[in-house]
Amino acid sequence: MKAHTRETQATMTPQKSLEYLKEGNKRFQKNLKANRNLLEQVNDTSDGQFPFATILSCIDSRVSAELVFDQGLGDIFSVRIAGNFVNEDILGSMEFACKLAGTKLIVVLGHTSCGAIKGACDDAKMGNLTKLIEKITPAVKAVSDPNDTSLRNSKNLEFVDNVSKKNVELTIERIMKESDVLAEMQNNGEIMIVGAMYDIHSGLVSFYE
Repeated sequence: MKAHTRETQATMTPQKSLEYLKEGNKRFQKNLKANRNLLEQVNDTSDGQFPFATILSCIDSRVSAELVFDQGLGDIFSVRIAGNFVNEDILGSMEFACKLAGTKLIVVLGHTSCGAIKGACDDAKMGNLTKLIEKITPAVKAVSDPNDTSLRNSKNLEFVDNVSKKNVELTIERIMKESDVLAEMQNNGEIMIVGAMYDIHSGLVSFYE
């Protein structure tokens, strides 16, 4: 499989880009890989890059976007931060990726049993991590557990995963609210912004479309 060129990137639509990622994740789950020569892709991309998607994911070592979607060099922009939330710098990076570099899809990718989410559920305090955790706290507060409020912590993995999903949803809301550039592109059909969750047990990525 060759690296994307300006011509192949131009053929990508938001929906087609999404299908590419879904197909890649299916290959990953079956332990199959597209036939690609990475060293050849190094050469192919030395004069420019033409990715089709931008993926915001957690720093978790088990959730490498290139691997779980079976993508090669030059295929995706990968933005990684604990808890996969956005700030001004990440929004600027996404605006560059979509408006200037031509990606057609933004995926906000959370994952199950997320350590950053667990920290937010437990209101963890430690150095600079404290400020990071505060960015995720709104998702914790937005998830209600009518059955047992005493289990609103990291010991309740179902609660943790529900917070992870809510965090993805709130992150997308922030993208639309805080980036006029990306909101306009989405409203015009130039890009699509979707959420997804990676299951660390099965390797499955479930999309929220």
